[in-house]
Amino acid sequence: MSAPSASAGSPPPDGTPSSVEAAARATRSLQGLSPELTSRVPQLLEAMRSVGTGLELHTTLDRICETAAELANAHYAAIGVVAEDGAGLSDFVYHGIDAETAERIGRLPDGHKGLLGALIHQPRTLRLGDLSADPRSCGFPAHHPPMRTFLGVPIRVQGEIFGNLYLTEKRDGAEFNDYDVHMVRVLATEAGIAIGNARLYEAAKQRERWIDGSVAVTTALLSGSDAEEALAVVAEQARHLADSAAGIVLLPDEEGGMEVVAVSSEEPTGALGVVVPPESRIVADLLEGHSVFIDDMAGDPRVMTEVARAFGPVMMLPLQSDGRVLGTLVTPRVRGERPFSEAERTLATQFASQAALALMMAEAQRDRERLAVYEDRDRIARDLHDLVIQRLFATGMMLESAQRRSVVPEVQVGVGRAVDELDVTIQEIRTAIFALQQGPAEAPSGLRTRVLREINMAAVPLGFKPSHHFVGPVDTVVGELTGKNLIAALREALSNAFRHAQAARIDVVVDSTVVLPDGQHGVRLTVADDGVGIAEGGRRSGLKNLKRRAESLGGDSWYGPGIGEDGGGTTVVWEAPY
Repeated sequence: MSAPSASAGSPPPDGTPSSVEAAARATRSLQGLSPELTSRVPQLLEAMRSVGTGLELHTTLDRICETAAELANAHYAAIGVVAEDGAGLSDFVYHGIDAETAERIGRLPDGHKGLLGALIHQPRTLRLGDLSADPRSCGFPAHHPPMRTFLGVPIRVQGEIFGNLYLTEKRDGAEFNDYDVHMVRVLATEAGIAIGNARLYEAAKQRERWIDGSVAVTTALLSGSDAEEALAVVAEQARHLADSAAGIVLLPDEEGGMEVVAVSSEEPTGALGVVVPPESRIVADLLEGHSVFIDDMAGDPRVMTEVARAFGPVMMLPLQSDGRVLGTLVTPRVRGERPFSEAERTLATQFASQAALALMMAEAQRDRERLAVYEDRDRIARDLHDLVIQRLFATGMMLESAQRRSVVPEVQVGVGRAVDELDVTIQEIRTAIFALQQGPAEAPSGLRTRVLREINMAAVPLGFKPSHHFVGPVDTVVGELTGKNLIAALREALSNAFRHAQAARIDVVVDSTVVLPDGQHGVRLTVADDGVGIAEGGRRSGLKNLKRRAESLGGDSWYGPGIGEDGGGTTVVWEAPY
């Protein structure tokens, strides 16, 4: 085993020069050396040129490994990227081992022990004739190819240790010599410059993605979406930006805990509607406006829900603006995935603050719109009461007077029917006035009554009252969560019918006796009209919202022909388990 030279074995002193200066100094040091080393300078320069091309970080690391192996005539090369906390490796990029062998070997080195761990804590150039003879070596896992000779060189980026470049098994069977050490050290210096550029580029692209995501959220929230859709947009954007398994939004509930109100995930999580109790220390921290970062949810004693224990690393970010905590944004990754980096935590925190501000702006905008609607409803109610009812009442009195003066029986009967119809119309208008004057806080708890209230509310803009029919014990079997979503689905369907259908008839049916395809008992809402139907290529965002709302509860939603002539119009069906 040959020992490293003094310059190769000692770490750089304080005041390390820049990477460019170090590369120039290392290249100048080749002057006056043997013809063998000098003859390899063109190869070194070509290797440096190859390493410096490209900006994607992982591709750059792959290229460094391949180039280093060619330069030192080694079978295998690898780069171990030191984790942010310096306790191990966050990434391990290798060259020379095929995919089949790598799969048989299994888990990559983590740098917590052995020779690789020693180089993390003592980053210096290390050359070994037989690495298995080194007391720090802990051997190889099963199916690992044999490796004897070893050369390790630290890679520094802007003076900080980024990782280590490892070379093993020189192809001619000899040990790595001083020439190899000099060449690889120069290459490692150039690699540090290339990695620094790649990291800056990657960080810029990452910031750009988060900024674009914030803009998308703000645009969606201020485009007039309802509150639930707005929260779903926040969850979906956060999931994509954080590269997490799910995006989850929680809002404070009446008992001091937090309830999951929006979930974006490729796979069902069962998290919607889950309540984190107020006894949780995590809830207390979030409600105070503190972010919570956990590397492994399954092993954290503060976690109090079974759903959360299925995840690993997680970011929990309060949605707060102007000192007010609106809710919490959660982005969990599956167990075993890498923890969130400091850069990701910073960007996610900024995204959460921007999303909270957009939520407050959207809430203020909806309040203004709601106030305008209430003012308009009050005006309509006053006009109906002061003008329409009074005129109808006066018309009824005139008809009654005409009925008494008429001597023709047929005329008396016809006028009497007209007066009765006017009385019914006056009662219906009074019902509409009551609905217009009723505020959201006065909404009764029964599902049947809430459905009737939505129908009466829709009667004013429609110009007629939709018919309704209830099947089964609607009020007693349908749970609060399903009932709340059914009312939202009914409101969406009636709104679509008013805005797009041009219908003259709408039938609403709520059936709590259905059995869903999976065998569960559920409730089905059917809203059918005789309008113009859904045009080809027309917008279907409302129908997608209905389907997403149903699927989040384990149900489904679809549409088909309506109740008009020859199937004209549209029938919307929405169903979910109790």
